[in-house]
Amino acid sequence: MVAKVRKGSRRGKVRQKSEPPGRSIGAAVNAAINLGFVVGREVLVGNVPGLVVGYNIASFGPFIGSAYPLVVRTVLGVTKCAIDEVRLA
Repeated sequence: MVAKVRKGSRRGKVRQKSEPPGRSIGAAVNAAINLGFVVGREVLVGNVPGLVVGYNIASFGPFIGSAYPLVVRTVLGVTKCAIDEVRLA
């Protein structure tokens, strides 16, 4: 039995941007910092108060850093957030 030779991506599969993941994650983190979401800053995730504890630099998985650049600690636990999900307290 011979292994099947793969030629490119699967049909129907949408390619991500050609930009390297690290560059887009860095841009998202820098955008968050420029908006005032720095480590130690109090924020609101919806109506839940929290504190920015870091930045998400993950380049794979369901919560990649380019979409969810903030790591916020709330009374409900630590979560990764998009910029539009949080606001300054």
